[in-house]
Amino acid sequence: MERVPRVLVTEGAKEVIDQLRAEHGELMFHQSGGCCDGSSPMCFKQGQFRTGLSDVRLGEIVGCPFYMSRSQFEYWKHTQLTVDITKGRGASFSLEIPLGIRFLIRSRPFTEEEVKNLAPIETAS
Repeated sequence: MERVPRVLVTEGAKEVIDQLRAEHGELMFHQSGGCCDGSSPMCFKQGQFRTGLSDVRLGEIVGCPFYMSRSQFEYWKHTQLTVDITKGRGASFSLEIPLGIRFLIRSRPFTEEEVKNLAPIETAS
């Protein structure tokens, strides 16, 4: 049985990620914990944002690792996250900001059945 992913991506966000990857190379995401732009998924060049033992890797979207702080994950562990885009400039350092859009998270609780088969998280390094 296939594992239930913890993080997904919309087609619109996938197109932006592909565009950013073509311009900047390999990418990574870190779910902001509330500073700067509230709680937004932030896109960086791979390795530009340093993850550590206080971060967890929830999975990948379009081949990009997706991280979140362990403490924030405790609040969100019961929800599936979907990375989407919206028009408007965010107040973060994320790579999509110059495009006049920003990434955002849509979430929904996992069902009881999904919880039994969730993809595992990994400790970041």
